[in-house]
Amino acid sequence: MAYILRRLLGAIPLLFIVSVISYALMGLAPGGPTAIFATQTRRMSPAARAEFIHALGLDKPWYVQYFYWLKNLVLHGSLGYSYVDNRPVIAKILERLPVTIEMLSLALLFTVLIALPIGIYSAIKRNSVFDYAATVLAFASYGMPVFWLGIILIDAFAVQLRWFPTSGANSIGGEGNPTDRLYHLVLPVATLTIVSLAAWIRYQRGAMLNVLGELYLRTARAKGLTEGRVIFGHALRNALLPTITLLGLSLPGLFSGAYFIEYVFSIPGMGYLGINAVFQRDYPTVMALTMLTAVLVILGNLAADVAYGLADPRIRYD
Repeated sequence: MAYILRRLLGAIPLLFIVSVISYALMGLAPGGPTAIFATQTRRMSPAARAEFIHALGLDKPWYVQYFYWLKNLVLHGSLGYSYVDNRPVIAKILERLPVTIEMLSLALLFTVLIALPIGIYSAIKRNSVFDYAATVLAFASYGMPVFWLGIILIDAFAVQLRWFPTSGANSIGGEGNPTDRLYHLVLPVATLTIVSLAAWIRYQRGAMLNVLGELYLRTARAKGLTEGRVIFGHALRNALLPTITLLGLSLPGLFSGAYFIEYVFSIPGMGYLGINAVFQRDYPTVMALTMLTAVLVILGNLAADVAYGLADPRIRYD
């Protein structure tokens, strides 16, 4: 428990650095919210437009805006209000977060269920036809841009074969229907799963190969244990330990992939909201999504470290 508390306290400076860099990049980028407001407030007088911009604090330098943003977050727990519709940013995110979490969870589940057996069997059958085929599959999936693969799957299975919908997370009138939701998430989840297979297959194969060369496996075979008992009773458990770490490391890639996938498939999730917020220069929404993603990544890495310690009794966090 003390270790978890130290890790959480240690994450505070990291989140501060992430917030400063993110806000600085937005503030120094060309354009800004005022360019968007110019079209929305073109009927205002110059004085009224200037007063409107001053009320939002957009006439101040980015570091002053950041100070006010940080002050509201620390003292009031507020992530601000959207420049687009003046709604609380946290309310907009909570509306979109469930579908993103559902999609990422399914993608991670199928990635693990597919990649681990392939990686383990490739190590056992090293230099076989299966091993070479798995290597080709891994490198092919690694080289596929996630947005390109999503478009290909839409064209093949939604436009040509018409097996799945082209976009959205629900059919019209199907809101709240879990079966309809899963039906719409088939192609997005398949896209994220395919692009995630490479790292998992190669990582698990390497971990299994390292374990297969250990002396204790020779001892187990010398005692007369069957090959299945040696592999699944002794080697597999130790080979899975390094893979636990990959759970936390894979979260950033999944989140970044979700941004592109949700936009390609028009899924109203956190990624779709984030890309639109960038286009609209909606700084409060962009900052809130950036910080939320950073928090989830930190928690994911912490959970992976804790799970590693639970799986291996030799690991102790003092």
